[in-house]
Amino acid sequence: MILPSKFRAAGLSIILAWGWKRAVIALAAGALSTLAMAPFNAWPVLFVTFPVAVWLLDGAAAGKRRGLPAAALSGFWFGLGYFVPGLYWTGNAFLVDAQTFAWLMPFAVLGLPAYLALFPALGFALARLIWTRDASRALALAIGLTVSEWLRGYVLSGFPWNAFGYALSEPLALAQAASLIGLWGMTFVTVAIFASPAVLIDGSSRARKPWLAPVAALALLVAMGIYGAVRLSLQPTVLTKVKLRIMQPNLQQDVKFNYGAKAEVMQKYLALSDRASGPQSTGVRDAQILIWPESAFPFFLMREADAMAQIAELLPKGTVLITGSVRAPDGPPAARVTRAYNSIYVIDHDGGVLSVYDKLHLVPFGEYLPFQEWMEKLGFVQLTKVHGGFIPGTRRRAMEIPDAPRALPLICYEAIFPGNVAARDDRPGWIINLTNDGWFGNSTGPYQHLQQARLRAIEEGLPMVRAANTGISAVIDPSGRIVARLGLGIEGVLDASLPSALSPTVYARLGDIPAAVIVAAALLLVIRRRATKHAA
Repeated sequence: MILPSKFRAAGLSIILAWGWKRAVIALAAGALSTLAMAPFNAWPVLFVTFPVAVWLLDGAAAGKRRGLPAAALSGFWFGLGYFVPGLYWTGNAFLVDAQTFAWLMPFAVLGLPAYLALFPALGFALARLIWTRDASRALALAIGLTVSEWLRGYVLSGFPWNAFGYALSEPLALAQAASLIGLWGMTFVTVAIFASPAVLIDGSSRARKPWLAPVAALALLVAMGIYGAVRLSLQPTVLTKVKLRIMQPNLQQDVKFNYGAKAEVMQKYLALSDRASGPQSTGVRDAQILIWPESAFPFFLMREADAMAQIAELLPKGTVLITGSVRAPDGPPAARVTRAYNSIYVIDHDGGVLSVYDKLHLVPFGEYLPFQEWMEKLGFVQLTKVHGGFIPGTRRRAMEIPDAPRALPLICYEAIFPGNVAARDDRPGWIINLTNDGWFGNSTGPYQHLQQARLRAIEEGLPMVRAANTGISAVIDPSGRIVARLGLGIEGVLDASLPSALSPTVYARLGDIPAAVIVAAALLLVIRRRATKHAA
């Protein structure tokens, strides 16, 4: 156990650090913070790293211009330390076609984190603008980082991957607060709770009791756990009669996008989909809904009559297939395809297409290039090599499925965006998330993706079904329990019943309003504390 005197000495040494020492401290604190995310979920480490952030901001006061440049620079180094180990797996995507893309790997592994680090830099600077000298400065940091993380979720199409609020996704009881305040509320609470021990270095007096802040933070953490435990006990998993079968082929990317492997891919899908999963199993005949992952085929499904015939032959009467596929725009069958949609099809046992959804939120550099035409003239191409980039869909809507609740489709990383999941006036019965995490190999990326998708289920009170090419496929109930799953890198099928949805949660009804109210109330408190100190 660290003695109070040593704790205070550590805090003061960080406050007084300058130059390269501050950069190293911020980098190390950011890197350690990554351990709070999946698959490690070691969130107590934030009780060490967020106090360091507070002390770095305390020390920034010695810099010029009210300490804003020093604060922003500390935030940048903290963010770089956080995002490089947290997103290292993005480099794997550039090795799928190493001959074409390997030279870009360093730019992805360092360039993307450097860009994302601009947001915590902004958050630190915002916090410094409203900084106080008492315990409320932990709230100032929470306000600054919540605003900057929210912006990270929207600016330039947004990329809210590993937002700080995901730290409280485990244990599951703590994650239940997302049903009230969503990801951004969870982000504020996370930063405020874990930054609170920083004030223990403050001197005690009759008017100042620094121990109150961490005690209050711990009480809030306990209250969240109690609320979550009660919520989970009152809302057990309820299964419907809808039987699902998820096919996880574990195909390597060089096969998945090779037209020459068309027959091999189809035969694998067909055989695996009808594989018995146990002594009582009769294969695909047990399922009402068969689910295949994102971009399942190395061809345009609707232009391959033999593939559609094989699907129709596979599906027994009463069973439908939900599958990802690249979709050619409407036009003459023989027309040359220059651009395409990333889509989801619902196909019945006769081979008829019942519903189609086109992905709205495309992945930059994966499915399109910023300034596409200009960058293509310079010789650049996105990872999927679709000339002109994919075409975004026009709207998100629930898909009709025979004898089953309507499903809200999300393709790949669309599941990481809170609030964009379900239209308030068009509530579906479940969420279907088709993804291809095979781009990222056997890394932390697929675990982080599952963690974020699961929080969407809790926020909305809707079950989520994930079909992933290489894993992790899962059936998740509306409270976030994983009913069934297939691990990363496993070939197989997953049979499960679809869980029932809950009534709309507070977050489903109000969106980010509760989080905005919390941040606004904290801002008023901090401003009042600043005014009181200046008046004194």
